[in-house]
This record gives sequence, C-alpha cells and structure tokens, in this order.
Amino acid sequence: MKIRNAAWSIFGIGAVVISCYILYREFRRISFAAVADSLYAISLHNWALAIIATLAAYGALAWYDRIAIAHLGKKVSWLFVTLCSFTTYALSHNIGASVISGAVVRYRAYSTRGLTAHEIGLLIVFCSFTFALGTTLMGAFVLIIEPEVVQRLVDVPVAVSFVIGLALLALVILYVVGSWLHFPPRQFGRFFLQYPRLPIVGRQLLAGPIELASAAAIIYFALPAESNPGYLIVLGVFLASFTLALLSHAPGGLGVLEVTFLAAMPEMNPNDVLAALIVFRLLYLLIPFAMSLVVVLIFEKTQLGRKD
Repeated sequence: MKIRNAAWSIFGIGAVVISCYILYREFRRISFAAVADSLYAISLHNWALAIIATLAAYGALAWYDRIAIAHLGKKVSWLFVTLCSFTTYALSHNIGASVISGAVVRYRAYSTRGLTAHEIGLLIVFCSFTFALGTTLMGAFVLIIEPEVVQRLVDVPVAVSFVIGLALLALVILYVVGSWLHFPPRQFGRFFLQYPRLPIVGRQLLAGPIELASAAAIIYFALPAESNPGYLIVLGVFLASFTLALLSHAPGGLGVLEVTFLAAMPEMNPNDVLAALIVFRLLYLLIPFAMSLVVVLIFEKTQLGRKD
C-alpha cells in the first residue's frame, strides 16, 4: 500500500512538473496584460451566470452526500450535510484528492452525528461512485452527440469515439437495470458492489451530470462568443481535463486544466482561454477554499465549546 501511495505521489508530482513546463513554453508567447484585458472584457451578465453555475455545482455536490445518507438509511439535517459537503469538496479540490479525499473532513463531521466509521466509509465510496457515474453518463452523452471532440486531444477516428460513447452508455444502463431487477450483491476482490434502490439510482443520475455540467458552464460563460466552439465541446474538454487532473492528484489540477484547454481549443485566443480558467479557479476553487477554512474553524470552535 505504501508503494502504491508513493507511486501515485510521484505520478502526481510528475504531472505537475510536466504541465508547468508546457505552460512555461505557452506563457512565453502570451501577454499577461492581454489576459487581464480578457478578464476585463467578461460582462457582468456572464459573471452572474458563472456564479449561478458555481452555486448549482456545489448544490449538486451537497446532493451527493444527501443521496448517500438516504442510501444508508440515516437522517442528518440538510444544513449540516450541505456545509460538510461544501467543506469537503472545497478542501479536496484545492489540496488534492490524494492528500485528503474527503475522508478526514467527513469522518470528523459525520461522527458527531452518530455515523460509524464503516458507514462514513460507505458514504465516501458512494459519493465517489456517484461522481464516476455522472462522468460516465456525461462522457457518453458528449461522445455520442459530438464524437469529434476527442480529436482535439488525440488522433482517434470519429467512429471509435462514437462506439466508446455507446459502451459508456451501456455501462450506465446496466447499472440501472441491475438496480431495477434487484441483482444480488457482487464482490470483485475487495470491492463490494450492492445495487441501490431505483429511486436512489435516479437521483445519482441527476446529481452527477448537474454538477459536471454546471462546473463546465463556469468556463463556458467566461469565454467570449467569438470563436467559441460551443458548450458541448467545452463540456467534453472539461470532462477530459478534470479527469486527468484527478488522476494526477495535482492540487486544484495545477497546470493540467490549462494545458488541456489550451491544446484542445486552438481556434480560440489563448488569452481568453486562460482568463476563463482564472474565473473557474476563482469561483470554483479559491473562494470556496477560503470559505471552507472559516467553516472548519467555526466547527472546531463549536466542538471545543461542547467539550468544555
């Protein structure tokens, strides 16, 4: 296990170093004054839309926890779940999934509400699966409707992309059918798969796509209309970049998001692309991160007061 963790850490550091090197080469031809001009050019209307998209994304993330708690048959107040979910994702998005992955924050919070360590572990796995399910469904949606989006990153025939999209959709359908027909639990090594009730699955199929679609919309609203490839392309590139960022374990997807978007959107002014990603990092990462630290301090102060 230690060797595996070390390997992931090395992989993450390597991804950050390579991304930063590529960014360094890109930045040599980019004017930071021009990026500032691109930021200034974003209208108040688009800023408002980006903020609404951010709220929708974090609302969907809070729904992840609500769905997991319903699956476990527990009752926790909506406000507490929302604050816990917000803090968890705001910290893990910025610090890196390999460092915290939501486990520490969730255990500290939900243990005060009577959940056992085993139940909290199941909740974490369930939330991760909901995200993976949403990514699979949205990936299938994009690849079936806009299969050429893959060619922006790798040289793959459109037909292959379309088939991959169908395969991803088939996996989602199989999961739904398994829940509908009450398939027995299955174990694959140490992984134990138990199909949730169909209403729970239905909520998963809504929460995951809403979160991903809203997060991608932040970038889309921050991009100018000129040369904009369209929302589905932005969504497809976002799914690819966000997945790479998670696999790299790079804090906040440092460098990975920028490199992927710059490479996948050659028709757009790189200054505009970087400006849109700055807006995304500000609204989706940095501001929630600062707010989450305040929430943690207030929570810990409250717990100390109860002990006294």
